[in-house]
Amino acid sequence: MPQVEVTINNRIYQIACDEGQDEHLKRLAEYVDKRVQELVSALGQVGDSRLIVMASLLIADELSETYAKLQNAASIKTEDAVINVTELAAQRIEHIAAKLEAV
Repeated sequence: MPQVEVTINNRIYQIACDEGQDEHLKRLAEYVDKRVQELVSALGQVGDSRLIVMASLLIADELSETYAKLQNAASIKTEDAVINVTELAAQRIEHIAAKLEAV
């Protein structure tokens, strides 16, 4: 299992990851470090633990918002599909009704 060295808030951490996941882990760590640095700029050095907790909460909030948007988009897509199927069914019913009236 590879060990990846990542830096968050100017501290180096050795993190184990699955084979082939090292670059992905580095990108994730860079993102976390970016969020921590934004907090440091706004609040100063308030301690590693507090910064990591705050960054984790911010990232969790981003994830929650993204998940809600995806659910909303899926719901809209489902509604659109139901409308399309209903319209097609109505057209077929009208077509069959027209044929029956012609008989």
